[in-house]
Amino acid sequence: MTVTVPAQSTSEGKYSRLIEPTRVHSSLYTDPAVFAEELAKIWYRTWIYVGHVSEVPEPNDYVRKTIGPQDVILTRDADGEVHVVFNRCAHRANLVCDDARGNSSSFRCPYHGWTYRNTGELLGYPYKKGYGGRGKLELGLGRVPRMEIYRGFVFASLAADGPDLAEHLGEAAGELDRLVRLSPEGKVELTAGWLKHRTRANWKLLAENETDGYHPQFVHGSIFSVTGSPIGPLYSDNSTAVTRALGNGHSENDLRPEFRRFGEPMRWFGTTESRVPEYVARMREAHGPAAEDILVEGSPHVMIFPNLFVAEIQLFVIQPLSVAECVQHATAVQFKGAPELNRRMVSQTIGSVGPAGMLLADDTEMYERNQRGLGMVRPEWVDIRRGLEREVTDERGLRVGTATDETGMRAFWSHYKTLMEKEA
Repeated sequence: MTVTVPAQSTSEGKYSRLIEPTRVHSSLYTDPAVFAEELAKIWYRTWIYVGHVSEVPEPNDYVRKTIGPQDVILTRDADGEVHVVFNRCAHRANLVCDDARGNSSSFRCPYHGWTYRNTGELLGYPYKKGYGGRGKLELGLGRVPRMEIYRGFVFASLAADGPDLAEHLGEAAGELDRLVRLSPEGKVELTAGWLKHRTRANWKLLAENETDGYHPQFVHGSIFSVTGSPIGPLYSDNSTAVTRALGNGHSENDLRPEFRRFGEPMRWFGTTESRVPEYVARMREAHGPAAEDILVEGSPHVMIFPNLFVAEIQLFVIQPLSVAECVQHATAVQFKGAPELNRRMVSQTIGSVGPAGMLLADDTEMYERNQRGLGMVRPEWVDIRRGLEREVTDERGLRVGTATDETGMRAFWSHYKTLMEKEA
């Protein structure tokens, strides 16, 4: 797509000319140069969700993960500490790990036999005379400069300095708290396996869509009508649910006002407490009187910038590959101590985002149609003004719109512009 960036004062940066309060320029989704700059200023500088501690439960467990297009390994060493290292030999850059997951205290490069601890330290290499007989070289697997864990969720940053994870998460940390408290034992486990959906679309289309409450009635109308799902009315002009900007590019569809209005435990899951009696009993035993609100309010629907989306019973991770291609990794959330509910969550996840699932297939079709449309020369801009004039500021100082407003998109682009305007 050939475009002309709107001319403005030279004192303003490029992204101030491409991102306005009510619209963004199409080239942001289609320009390879923009994508390259995103990698440098977002994916390789801010905090990125990598994985969960439950994916490496035992000493020497490992699982391959990604930070954007980067191939990394999430490991747990013999002492139980978690690490994130790059899947690249320090000698000639060959991959040292082929399997998606496993258990090993070391990784051996198949090219020249260099071997590394699962912490990244070089253990040894063949034919030491070629290096002057030295017993050890100061080479090892690359390690992420910073890694922090919140509620079992592992985040990493490729920048040596910058805001800490608590500052990055801000108000979004409370949504992870909401998720974890739905476990009778206070722990989430990601043990159901992962589905991978490759999409011919820019990653930002996915991030925008995750808290777009304007589309469900139209994109997912067929499945709602066939199944009699109560989800559709949650995203309508009559809904009391809200869209909230949580700061730092994070946003949520807060459906709790609707669930509180009915006051029915487990309605958020599309069922009743009589269908999951063991789970409800365990929650009441674990949480006491507080369990009633937890069982009514349910799980969060939150997009954590730039790549983690919690959709009540599912978790999605966005992985950009190029300016017009990405992978969406999806798994069912599992609550420790809740086998009765977990079985149902896996079943519903397969039905909605599995290979024959309907919800993600609908969304993916929209992403790819959007990407094709963005390649057209007119009009050049994408409109994101919906609900701007009726937004309010809540008691926490956060911007709030109705269930169908584009509050989350505007928050995403505002933070995006801040990051992209910074010097690399």
